[in-house]
Amino acid sequence: MIERKQPRTARVGVFAVAHATYWAQFPGLYDNIMGYHATLCDKVRANGVEVVDFGMIDSNAKAFDALPAIRAAGVDLLFCNMVTYATSSVFAPIIRDAGVPMILVALQPRYALDYTRASTFMQLENDNICSVPEFVGVANRLGRRIYDVVIGTLTDDPAADAELREWCDIACVLRSLRGARMGLMGHVLEAMYDMHADPTAVSAAFGVHVPLLEIEDAVRLHDAVTEEEIEAKSALILREFDTPDPGSDPVAVRLTAPDLRQAARTACALDKLVEAYDLTGLAYYYEGSPDTPQRTVATSFIVGNSILNAQGIPMCGEYDIKTCIAMLIMDRLDIGGSFAEFHPFDFKEDFILVGHDGPHHLRIAEGKPVLRSLTKYHGKPGAGASVEFKIKEGPITMLGITQKADGRFKFVIGEGESKKGPIPPTGNTNTRGFFAPTTREFVKRWVMEGPTHHYALGVGHHAETIKKIADVLGIEAVIVR
Repeated sequence: MIERKQPRTARVGVFAVAHATYWAQFPGLYDNIMGYHATLCDKVRANGVEVVDFGMIDSNAKAFDALPAIRAAGVDLLFCNMVTYATSSVFAPIIRDAGVPMILVALQPRYALDYTRASTFMQLENDNICSVPEFVGVANRLGRRIYDVVIGTLTDDPAADAELREWCDIACVLRSLRGARMGLMGHVLEAMYDMHADPTAVSAAFGVHVPLLEIEDAVRLHDAVTEEEIEAKSALILREFDTPDPGSDPVAVRLTAPDLRQAARTACALDKLVEAYDLTGLAYYYEGSPDTPQRTVATSFIVGNSILNAQGIPMCGEYDIKTCIAMLIMDRLDIGGSFAEFHPFDFKEDFILVGHDGPHHLRIAEGKPVLRSLTKYHGKPGAGASVEFKIKEGPITMLGITQKADGRFKFVIGEGESKKGPIPPTGNTNTRGFFAPTTREFVKRWVMEGPTHHYALGVGHHAETIKKIADVLGIEAVIVR
């Protein structure tokens, strides 16, 4: 397995709220409640994120005192632990000025009160939901938003655990977007108007930086690759890919030794490019003149890019930075993120082929991915090694990021199923995508939302999670159903 280079992690803040008057009235309540708070912190930490515990905030003064620490901690998300009733004054300064998405967590220690032994003490230990309406109402009056409320029990509650895990995954996305370096190299394929995007608008919407790179940066690093590096990368490629005999497509032949060598050399150059420019991802397209180093390098990115995708570094063709960001979002949700578009329908079986000529996310392949040599890249210059595989069978999610007439971004999200069956042996990724209510109706509804023709493709059904990410980012999102 190809090892991830970019970690999936985030920094999540957690603080408890309560009503300080209780402590003198009910000895032992504070210690019990802080034990429950420690349990929640452990549950959050188990999702692979760093937890910053800001402890108990049980007065308005403590809320103001905690604000500098919360703002300095650089957390991506805040869980407000509703351990018992609290007045909204202990929360208002934080929701007003922390500048971090906040989730209320109301998880009772007990499934139900023991009514034969019930007491005020027991009620207060389990009064997690009591002030949730007050908190949400006050947040609205302050012009701030609570993004979710997790309701359930502190233990043995798979649904609540899944909600916590979902928000930790979202925090990983937010951490990766903040300060990400999403490189652009080359230009839009002439003349794909839907691919154009203003880097400043991208930075404004997603909090990323967009370094502008030259194809010569890749050529220079390509020229510096050693024979030892080429041999090592070739061995990795042959270990991770199958190289079958050709199928029915005369354009696709068995992988040739020169194409393997060129793919390996360019893959090494891409590793060096990512390191040299500290790239989180890259969107590129470049043609160059025939028989030039620029064309040789630019048209042999597919294999190296597919490996980098599996390592957590989204690499995207056709200069499509919007889809590159969609791929990053999916990768940090740990659901893949392949570069995709619609291919021909199968009206007999009611599916559509979903794929692209590269690059792809190898971690979501059904079986071992295939490498073929293509004698020509359809619609583009060049020839060489290309990646072919099917997406894992089962649920799939699509995320397209488009722009509206006012320049604002929009998420177009859909869910379907990848099902077993043959795909064309064209050296391209293709998956049999089935959608409800019928594939024809779904695709019509999808295109009527004004997407670009590309989107990121991942495994599992995660439309609601992706919509929550859009909500946090302040971006319009529609789930096509």
